[in-house]
Amino acid sequence: MSESLCAHFQRQVAERGAEVALQRADGTQRLTWAEYGARVRELAAGLAGLEVRRGDTVGIMLTNRPEFHVIDAAVMHLGAIGFSVYNTSTAEQIAYLLSNAEPAIVFTERQFLPLVQEAALGTKVETIVCIDERAAGTLGIDEVIAAGQAEFPFDATWQSVAQDDVLTLIYTSGTTGNPKGVELTHANLLYQLEVITDVVGDLSEGRVISYLPDAHLINRWICQYAPMYFGITVTDVDNPRTLVDVLGQVRPTFFVAVPMLWYKIKAAIEARIAAEEGPRGKLARWALAAGQKKAAAVVAGTPLRPLDAIGALLADALVLSKVRASLGFDHLTAAVSGAAPIDVAALEFMLGVGVPVMEAWGMSETSAVTTVNPVAAPRYGSVGKAIPGTELRLADDGEVLVRGRGVMRGYRNDPVRTAETLDADGWIHTGDIGTLIDGYLRIVDRKKEMIINSGGKNMSPSNIEGALKAASPLIGSAVAIGDNRPHIAALITLDPDAAAAVAAKAGIAEPTPEVLSAHPAVRAALTTAVEAANERLSRVEQIRSWEVLPSYWLPGGDELTPTMKLKRAPIATKYAAQIDALYAK
Repeated sequence: MSESLCAHFQRQVAERGAEVALQRADGTQRLTWAEYGARVRELAAGLAGLEVRRGDTVGIMLTNRPEFHVIDAAVMHLGAIGFSVYNTSTAEQIAYLLSNAEPAIVFTERQFLPLVQEAALGTKVETIVCIDERAAGTLGIDEVIAAGQAEFPFDATWQSVAQDDVLTLIYTSGTTGNPKGVELTHANLLYQLEVITDVVGDLSEGRVISYLPDAHLINRWICQYAPMYFGITVTDVDNPRTLVDVLGQVRPTFFVAVPMLWYKIKAAIEARIAAEEGPRGKLARWALAAGQKKAAAVVAGTPLRPLDAIGALLADALVLSKVRASLGFDHLTAAVSGAAPIDVAALEFMLGVGVPVMEAWGMSETSAVTTVNPVAAPRYGSVGKAIPGTELRLADDGEVLVRGRGVMRGYRNDPVRTAETLDADGWIHTGDIGTLIDGYLRIVDRKKEMIINSGGKNMSPSNIEGALKAASPLIGSAVAIGDNRPHIAALITLDPDAAAAVAAKAGIAEPTPEVLSAHPAVRAALTTAVEAANERLSRVEQIRSWEVLPSYWLPGGDELTPTMKLKRAPIATKYAAQIDALYAK
């Protein structure tokens, strides 16, 4: 029997049949492992009846829901390749993916159907399956299942899937040019699943929350592949705005978030403690200070003084443990920040409340996880050490190179860009500039995104932007400007949720981004945030001028990729007048 990911899935079905495998956060749907396995079996037979064969691709554009897991797993059991589409994609963007991946079948839901139908025109898509509503020109999922034959050799089919078969295509966000389809094999992901417990702890029989896009490898890794390997229960959240409530309901054992969410969690804790009055308020603030003192000792690698150690134990028992429980973080085995650089202040704060957040770094081309900052010996400001079985080295210009069993097979139908990224010796050229000290990697910035001011000083824009975003929950996005300029300036956009809270408190009747960006209370708060960020930056990095834009930037728009990375060149073009005005000041 081949040890593909299919074998691990079938092991969970056999051993955990009655245990819950998948559920919706609203409680409307729940599947045990036995039910999950049965649905995968019948859907795989149906797809085979529709001529899906080993090596074929199947497109999926769905929200976070149990059907995604079933469809993706059924495709995998045929030795076929499932790929997911960001829900924020335009018809033009989807059309490119369909042309590159060449699926004959695409699964979607009613809300995305017009986009998918438009995008499919002129591609090799023959069948669109709408899972939640019958629509003209589509099949329902029951009709796909009905296409299966009773004699379909399901077991023999999945047992023939090999480790070097492509498991999935992950399309990069495309900060420049068209997205690239990263081909990852069963072996790539199994390698990481085999070694990850040595890095973050035992993940068996845990709980995870699927709320990030399934088109992003980190969600696929945590909420699709890891559950098959470790027997984890997945709770699907189709509306990320409900995540805070779901955290308290699920109490995840493994939780991964992008930096912006950690900033929001930090701000929520600070606001809660600041709102406490009287003796309770004094106790809460003392406990937070005691926790921060312990965190500082961990970061420095020095022992706490006996009295401080006792204080930290009391602070945790009386206050901080209750804070963690209120967040749903009281059962965590591992908490991780990834996808973008996180400000050190947020990591130190979370450590102080008893949630050691491990910063991880990697890319789709290296199967997502390349380095992790270990809990036992963290070096904040770095992204930690390479996971076992992965090599790191720096090129002459400081570019980070990666080699190991997690390295992709290549880009889908793109040998030119594959050769540009993956060299003949198996090294991935990441495009990130870094330093390596004692095995700890520190990412300085993207190779093509470094700021070199008019005085010749090299600076990291992400370092400046991280300090700014960590300074205030009001800031949704921030862009540091300064290449070939005399000083650093910044464009700022507001976070919609935080802005709405400010509007309610200030009694603003019309809380549009245009009104809020000009409101004195908002501008005063941002002035304070810029001053706080500047205190943590070197003189040359400090923000001398800034402007808040009268709009929200949303994932997948002109300014942000679906994974919230900045599209710097389009931003520079679109906001050229505003940028020039910052220097005219």
